[in-house]
Amino acid sequence: MLEQNLRYSFRDASLLTQALTHPSVLQGPDNQRLEFLGDAVLQFCVSDLLYHKYPDIQEGELTKRRAALVCEETLSHLAQRLCIGDALLLNHGEEQTRGRRKPSILADALEAVLAAVYLDGGISAAQTLVQALYEDEESLFALRGRDDKGLLQEYTQAHDLGLPEYAILEESGPAHDRHFVAQVSVLGQPAAIGQGATKKAAEQAAAKTALAAYRQG
Repeated sequence: MLEQNLRYSFRDASLLTQALTHPSVLQGPDNQRLEFLGDAVLQFCVSDLLYHKYPDIQEGELTKRRAALVCEETLSHLAQRLCIGDALLLNHGEEQTRGRRKPSILADALEAVLAAVYLDGGISAAQTLVQALYEDEESLFALRGRDDKGLLQEYTQAHDLGLPEYAILEESGPAHDRHFVAQVSVLGQPAAIGQGATKKAAEQAAAKTALAAYRQG
């Protein structure tokens, strides 16, 4: 079932078994070494994907996008989509504490599975898997990017302040190096300003600043 979801058939099935074996299982090799390797493979594959997909985006923005795509939240989301949790090998204690749904365990397992694919089929197989996982890369980037905007919205709604509203105040720079300034308003009043290389990034920065100000009172 998992191989179906991965769209990859292992020649050495023991690699997949190891990738799915949590350190809590004392018998046999666990997935920690594969996770270590998978982290590096993932960084390379995502960097390569972004480099070729966005030839005009500068290094700073590429770095931000990569960080969003390889963070624990995104990886656990992808692992859930692949049903990796259902295939994990855990000890009784982790089973009792819902280890199959823990974001950290899922993220680590996905990195280990990617390493297993790399060892079994080479870098091209690993890149094919990463390309399939990040096919809808923009929505995954948004998944991570919604953090501060989502948190600000939760705060304003919890305090009867309505929904935050965003506006782009400035837009400058050449096509390959754009710069945006965004403003977030609450109850019709300016709350904070943020800057970024994209409209979304600027809005995100504004939300983060506003949220910090509200929390400080």
